[in-house]
Amino acid sequence: MKTLKEIQLQLKENKKLTLLLKYVIGLILFGFLSVVLLFSLVYFEVFGKLPNKKELTSVINEEASLIYSSDEVIIGKVFAENRTNVQLEQIPNHLKEALIATEDKRFYSHNGYDGQSYARVFFKSILLQDASGGGGSTITQQLIKNLYGRQYHGFLSMPINKIKELIIASRMEKLYSKDEILLLYLNSVPFGENNFGVESAANRFFNKSVNKLNIEESAVLVGMLKANTYYNPRLNPENAKKRRNTVLQLMNNEAYLSNEVTDSLQKLPITLNYHNLDINTTAGYFTYQVKKKAAELIKKSNEASNSNYNLETDGLKIHTTLNYDIQKIAEKSAKEQLIVKQQQLDKELASNRLKNRWLQKQQFTEKDKQKRTIQLFDWDSAKTITGNKIDSLWYYDKMLNASVLVTNPKSGAVISWVGGNNFNTLPFDMVLSHRQIASAFKPFLYATALENGISPCDYFENEEKTYPEYDNWKPQNADHSTTPNKKVAMWYALIKSMNIPSVNLYFKLEKEWLIDTCEKVLFPEITDDAPSIALGTLDLSLFEATRAYGTFANNGEMNDLYMISKITDKKGNIIYESEKQKTERVFKKESTQTLTTILQQAVEQGTGASIKSRYKIKSPLASKTGTAQNYTNAWFMAYTPNIVLGTWVGTSKNDIHFTSGNGSGSSLALPIVANVLKEIENNPELKEKYLTSFDIPDEISLSINCPPYREKGIKGFFNRLFGKKKE
Repeated sequence: MKTLKEIQLQLKENKKLTLLLKYVIGLILFGFLSVVLLFSLVYFEVFGKLPNKKELTSVINEEASLIYSSDEVIIGKVFAENRTNVQLEQIPNHLKEALIATEDKRFYSHNGYDGQSYARVFFKSILLQDASGGGGSTITQQLIKNLYGRQYHGFLSMPINKIKELIIASRMEKLYSKDEILLLYLNSVPFGENNFGVESAANRFFNKSVNKLNIEESAVLVGMLKANTYYNPRLNPENAKKRRNTVLQLMNNEAYLSNEVTDSLQKLPITLNYHNLDINTTAGYFTYQVKKKAAELIKKSNEASNSNYNLETDGLKIHTTLNYDIQKIAEKSAKEQLIVKQQQLDKELASNRLKNRWLQKQQFTEKDKQKRTIQLFDWDSAKTITGNKIDSLWYYDKMLNASVLVTNPKSGAVISWVGGNNFNTLPFDMVLSHRQIASAFKPFLYATALENGISPCDYFENEEKTYPEYDNWKPQNADHSTTPNKKVAMWYALIKSMNIPSVNLYFKLEKEWLIDTCEKVLFPEITDDAPSIALGTLDLSLFEATRAYGTFANNGEMNDLYMISKITDKKGNIIYESEKQKTERVFKKESTQTLTTILQQAVEQGTGASIKSRYKIKSPLASKTGTAQNYTNAWFMAYTPNIVLGTWVGTSKNDIHFTSGNGSGSSLALPIVANVLKEIENNPELKEKYLTSFDIPDEISLSINCPPYREKGIKGFFNRLFGKKKE
C-alpha cells in the first residue's frame, strides 16, 4: 500500500505529464493550423499566382531548332534551352520503368502527391536526420519544379514552394493522363551541360535517339537525375556506374528486371559515345552562318505571313545543302596538312629573323612578360604551357590556318565549308577573310582575253621589262626565268602561271574589259589601275573566289551561293524553301570551255601537275594554283562540271610566313584539295555525283594545239615549219 507521500509524488508526476500532453497537443494543433493557414494563403495566391487550368493545358516545352546536313545528319542546334521533344511512342518501356522505380514507385497510384513519401521524409529524413530517406516529391511535382521553378520567400521558401507544387500537381493530374505527365517530365528534365530532355541527353552521351537506348543506358540517364554533375558519366564515370547499378537494383526490387539480368547488367562498363555539338564542332563555321541566315529568313517569313516563329524555342528544322561526308573529309584533309606544314614552318622560323622582326613591331608591357599557365589550341586537345602573353601571341600569329569551300556550280549549293582550324577557339571565319588572290586571279584575266577575240595560240613576249610609268616596276616570273627572243603561247603562259606574258596580255586588253569581268563575278571594286592586278594583287575572300570559279565550271553562268534548302516547323509545315536561282551570264560558253581546256592542262603539265603525279587523282579536273608575294598566301582552286573546290592557307597576319617553296600554292594548299578528291574518288556514290567528265567539243579542245613558245628568226621559222607540236 502506497504511502501518502508516494501518492502525492505520483499525482505531481501525473500533473506534469498532463501539462506536457496538453503542450504537445497544443503544438500539434498550432502546427496543423499553421499548415492549414499557410496552405490557404498559398492556395489563394497570397504568395504568387498559380497556373490555372488554361495555362496548365497549354504547357509546351521550349525546343531547340535542329540544323541538318543534306544527308540528314544533325550538325547544329539553335536554342535558348537545348531540348528536343519526343513523342510517347518513342520512349522505351525500360526507360519509363527505370524512372518510376527510382523516382516515384507509386506514380500510377497517387494523385500527384504521395502521403507515404511525405511521412517517410518527416520521420526518417527530418526527425532521424537520415539522408538516405530520399525526397518526397513525386514525378509530377518534379515536373512542376522544372516547368515553373521555385521562388524565394525567406525562411518559408521551402514549405511555400512544396505546397505550391502539391496544389499544381493535383490540378495537373486532373488534366493529363499519367503517360502524358511522364512524357512532359522526360521532355523537360535537366541533365546538365545545358541539356534538357531525355532526347538531348541520349544524343549527348550515347549519340543516339532515345528509342535506341538499351536498359543500362537508360539507367545511366535516370541515375543522373539525382545530381547531374556528380553522376555525369563523362566527368565522373565511377560515380555514374555506382548510381546506374543502384537504378538497376531498384528496377529489380519492383520486378521490372530479373535477378539474372540485373546481375549481368551491373557488371557491364559504361560505354559512352559522347557527342557534343558545342565541343565537337564539325561544320561549326558553317552552322554559324546558317543560324544568321535562318534568323533573317524566319523574320521575313513572320512579317510576310503574320506568323510568330521563334528560331530558339519552336523546334524548327533547318535543312542545309552541306554534305556531311565531304565536310568531314575536308576538315580531316585540312588538319592533316596543317600539322605537317606547321612543323616545316616552325623549323624555318627557328633559323631566320622573322620572329625578331615580329617582336620589334609589338608593343609589350612588363605585365605582358609575366609568366603564367596558358591554355593554347592544339589539334587534339587543349595545350597547356607556362609562358606569357608574348608566347601566346607568337603561337597564334605563326599558326597556319586553312579554309576550304566546296560548292555545286550548277546550283550554287554549298557542299562543305571549313572556316578555320577550330570554331570554338578560333571563330574568325577565313572563308570570308580577304587575302591577296595571287595567280588564282589569272584565269579571269585570260577569260576576259578569250571573250575579246584573243586566241589560246596567240603569242606574248616573255622577256623582263621595266615600266618607268609605274615606279620602275619590273615583273618577273616566279622561277625568275625568261625566254630571250621567244614568245609563249597564251595557253602555256597560263598553265605555267607565267607573270611576264600575263602583264603583256593585260596591256593588250582594254582596262575596262577586265573591270567589267570583275564586276560581273562580284569581286570588290578595282580602284587601282596598276598592271600588277594581272598578277593577282586584288584581295578576295575564298567565298568570292569559289563562287566566281563556278562560272568556269558552269559554262559561263554564275550562281550565287546558298546554304539553306528548306525550313519547316516541328510538324513538317514548310516555312521557307529555296527556289532555283536565276543564273547570271558572265562569259560565253565557248570562252569558258576553252579556258577549262587550258586549266586541264595545268593539271597535266602545269603548276597543278602534282595532283595527278603525286596524289594519283584520276578524275578529269581543271585547276589553278596561287602563291602570293613572299609566300604570304597559298591558294588552290579546282573544278569539274559538278563541283568547285577552293582552299586558302596562310597565317593570320602576312608578316609571318614561309620563306621557301614550302609556302607555295602547289605545296601548301593543293594537297588539301587532292586528299578531298581522293576520298571522293574512293566513294562510288560521291564520285558518280560530283566527279563527272567535261563535255567539251573537239574543235575547242584542239584550239590549244600549238607549240608552247615561238622563237624568232631563221631558227624559229624552221622550228615552226618542222618542229614539235604542243608539249
